[in-house]
Amino acid sequence: MNIRPLHDRVIVKRLESERTTASGIVIPEAAAEKPDQGEVIAVGPGKRDDSGKLIAMDVKVGQRVLFGKYAGQAIKVDGKEVLVMREEDIMGVIEA
Repeated sequence: MNIRPLHDRVIVKRLESERTTASGIVIPEAAAEKPDQGEVIAVGPGKRDDSGKLIAMDVKVGQRVLFGKYAGQAIKVDGKEVLVMREEDIMGVIEA
């Protein structure tokens, strides 16, 4: 992917959600909720404070993150849908 986010923006690829319930019922794609987890695929350099000092980003490429249901702006890059969001829209990092 050839895209570099600016400032405190992050590019996230949604992780696929489960298509079956615990009892084995298959959920069609149209009825399934969009997942609220994703993998960070690009990170901007960070935000600048009032004095012009660069504030480093807390998330890194490759981390799994939690974000709000309607967070970010969906765009298509190379035929794949990704989300562009600010770092503040990310609620947490999922650690293994």
